[in-house]
Amino acid sequence: MWQYILDRREQIAVQAFQHASLVVQCVAVGALIAVVVAMLVYRSKAGTSAANSLSAIGLTIPSFALLGVLLVPFGFGIAPAFIALTFYATLPILRNAVVGLTEVDQSLVESARGMGMSRVRTLLQVELPLAWPVILAGIRTSTQMVMGIAAIAAYVLGPGLGSFIFTGLSRLGGANALNSTLVGTFAVVVVAVIVDVLLVVVGRLTTSRGIRV
Repeated sequence: MWQYILDRREQIAVQAFQHASLVVQCVAVGALIAVVVAMLVYRSKAGTSAANSLSAIGLTIPSFALLGVLLVPFGFGIAPAFIALTFYATLPILRNAVVGLTEVDQSLVESARGMGMSRVRTLLQVELPLAWPVILAGIRTSTQMVMGIAAIAAYVLGPGLGSFIFTGLSRLGGANALNSTLVGTFAVVVVAVIVDVLLVVVGRLTTSRGIRV
């Protein structure tokens, strides 16, 4: 195992970076979409219900099935992987963003409005900062979930560590098949831990001291 890692250390490092980069980009886009949608619907009971239902139903779609469907219009490569991962990344963040915004103390909102702040300014400067810890929790959950799904994206020739796993599985019983599978799996776990630690640091730096848990 150790010799296998040494012989392929550069390939492992490159694919680990590609894996992390793909996940971070998809989560960033997903977070932007989720927060915008949450801001549009959180004041409406029907909108909130629809957003929560979409999040719950969307997560039941098998990743293999979605990637297979995306192969038809987009073919193999980064495009179907990016679209699928962004879709899955958006769902947990959307749910948390809606919950975070709806649970903001309305007395604080009314106080801000009473001070002459517009509705948009109140949303951006009061409600979103107060909801941020809940949104960030959704981002962390989403990142860990998508980190695993990104490995499956190797099925459509997406970038990342999944190629080690699929290569090993396709050659079970052959030379280095087990090593390839284990290296890919453990590398995904290591990358996931590193990214989660970075998100914790980001949370500490971006959350007001008064509302830190």
